[in-house]
Amino acid sequence: MRTLFIDCSMGAAGDMLSAALLELCDDREAALSELNGFGIPDTRYVAEPTTKSGILGTKIRVLVKGHEEGEEHTHTHHNHHTHSNLQSIENIINSTSAPDNVKAKASAVYRLLAEAESKVHGTTVSEIHFHEVGTLDAIADILAFCYLIDKLNVEHIIASPVNVGKGSVRCAHGILPVPAPATAKLLEGIPVYSNNVEGELCTPTGAALLKTFVDSFCEMPEMSVLKIGYGMGTKDFETANCVRAFLADVEEHVTEISFNVDDMTAEEIAFGIEELRNAGAKDVFAVPADMKKNRLGTLVTLLCEPDDKKKMIDLVFRHFSTIGIRETLSRRYTMKRSVSEVQTKFGVMRIKNSEGYGYKKSKYEYDDLAKAARENNCTIRDIIKELENGE
Repeated sequence: MRTLFIDCSMGAAGDMLSAALLELCDDREAALSELNGFGIPDTRYVAEPTTKSGILGTKIRVLVKGHEEGEEHTHTHHNHHTHSNLQSIENIINSTSAPDNVKAKASAVYRLLAEAESKVHGTTVSEIHFHEVGTLDAIADILAFCYLIDKLNVEHIIASPVNVGKGSVRCAHGILPVPAPATAKLLEGIPVYSNNVEGELCTPTGAALLKTFVDSFCEMPEMSVLKIGYGMGTKDFETANCVRAFLADVEEHVTEISFNVDDMTAEEIAFGIEELRNAGAKDVFAVPADMKKNRLGTLVTLLCEPDDKKKMIDLVFRHFSTIGIRETLSRRYTMKRSVSEVQTKFGVMRIKNSEGYGYKKSKYEYDDLAKAARENNCTIRDIIKELENGE
C-alpha cells in the first residue's frame, strides 16, 4: 500500500509539512510552478535548500508582495495581526485556480481551525476572526499541503506522536502556554508529548493539517521506504528542526475475528452480520460448521482494521450467542482500485479496475449489468457477451 509516514518528532508546521512533501515530488520545479500558478493574491512560493544540524532539506518561503509577511508557521508568532473571518478566507481560497478538491480540503482545514478557536474563546464559528493563521502566507501553506498530498496520490497517511514543545508563545491574544489553546483543542485524540525543546513546535496550522489528513497515529511501522523528504523550519535547535516525510510501501494488516454459534436462527445471524458491516468491518462471511456433539452450527469470520478490534468484539458479544472469540493478525495484499466509465449501447457502464503486483484486472459493475439485463429482458451473461463482442 502506497503510504505516507510523517515524523513529527520536531512538531508540525504548515511550511515544514509542505516542504517535506515537495521533496517527495518527482519534479519539484514543476510542482512549485503549479503552486505559483494558483494566483493567490500578491503571493509567491520560493523553495530554498536549507541545512539544519548538517542535514540538507528544503525550506518553503511564502513571499507576500515580495517579502515574508508572517512567521506563525515557522515556530514563532509575529506581531502583524491580520483579522480575517472564515468567509473571507474561503473567498480567497475559492478565487484561486487550484483544483476544486484541493480548495475543498483547504476550506475544510480552515473550518476545523474556526471550530477550535470558537470553542476556546466561547463564541461562534461565524464570529471568529483569525489572526496569525488568517494571513496570506498561512493560506498559501495550507493550499500547498492540500495540493501536494493530492499530487502524491497516497492511499494511507500515518504520523508519529506529535512533539508539541514546551514553554510559552507570544501571539495576538498575549503570552500563552505551549501548546496554545486552539492547538491543544485540535490535538484532542492525537498522541502528543513534550521533551526538552523549548518553544512552540506544533502550530495551529500544523495541528489542523494533521487532524484533517492523517488516518492513524503510531510509531514508524515496518515499511519499504521509497523516498524521504525533509521540510526545514526557521529556528535552530540542538535537534535538527525539520519534519520528515517518508513515501513508502507498507504491508496492510487486518485483524481476523472468528467464532462459532449453534443456537441462533438464520435471521438473528443475518442481523448480527449486517450490524458488523455497518460498523465498518471490511468483510464478514458465514459458513456451515460441524460442532461438538455432531451439531450443525455456523462459523462467522470478520475482517477489520486493527484499531477497530475492540469495537467489533463488543458488537459480536452483543449480537451473537457465542461466549468465545478467536483473533488473528493477518497480512492483507490488495491491488490498487479505480473506477472508469465507458459509453455502450446499453448506456454508460462503470468498469472496476484493479492493478498491482504486475497484474491488471477489470470487470463491469454488477449494478450496471443487472440494470441493462432487466431493461433488455435478458441475462447478465448476454449483456457481458455483447459488450465483449463490441455489439
